[in-house]
Amino acid sequence: MTGQVPNLPQRGPNLAGAKRALIGSAWAGSGADYDAVRPTYPQWCVPWLLDGSATRRVVEVGAGTGLFTRDLVASGHRVIAVEPSVSMLEVLRKQVPGVEHTLIGTGESTGLEETVDAVVAAQAWHWVDPIEAGAEAARITQAASDPVLGLVWNQLDVQVPWVHRLARIMHAGDVHRDAQAAAQAGPLWRIEAVREDRWVQRLSVEQVFELTRTRAYWLRANQKTRQRVEDNLRWYLHEHLGFEPGERIELPYRTLAVRNTRT
Repeated sequence: MTGQVPNLPQRGPNLAGAKRALIGSAWAGSGADYDAVRPTYPQWCVPWLLDGSATRRVVEVGAGTGLFTRDLVASGHRVIAVEPSVSMLEVLRKQVPGVEHTLIGTGESTGLEETVDAVVAAQAWHWVDPIEAGAEAARITQAASDPVLGLVWNQLDVQVPWVHRLARIMHAGDVHRDAQAAAQAGPLWRIEAVREDRWVQRLSVEQVFELTRTRAYWLRANQKTRQRVEDNLRWYLHEHLGFEPGERIELPYRTLAVRNTRT
């Protein structure tokens, strides 16, 4: 499908700390559902973010259910997963038995006293205070010889018109993130490199509904609002776009990765 994409935002909402924490808490009980339908990451992400290093000791903040943790562990890195949601960490521990350690914590306060080589955040940096989290990342990498702060996002490719409308219906945060704005990490870090990639996730029509149910908007909504979202989604996918039940959809994504080094 072609056409212009109207009013495309260039950055996520500028949320105060309390509001960010409130919205972020929506995932507290949704670990298994999140893990089942959220997209994984392109294979280039781990080696690129960690600058080709064979083995590093890495803290992953906002590790969630371990979608990116798996790739870090599979690449031979020693990983400490930090995540505020108990439900998410329960799934991570089952899915990624090779993780070195897990901690209940946040990007701003990991609770870690030992030094690591790198900090990464996948689909999580927009949920932290970038100045405080940047300072915490600098603190726990202060003894590293070549510290790295690697940030990566999967985002629906809302430059594709039909996906832009889908994102609006899902309340998915239809944002085409600008690297400079998204990867703010305070004065202790500077952007060394940026990489973007386009790819597709193949889901059934029913899984698109499940994906919608993992969004913060839906999780925090009342039943009436949830029903409206699902009715709109059903109309859009089946009546407007013509997908049949059980049919597979190629859902376009963009991956944005930013590698930061210490100033």
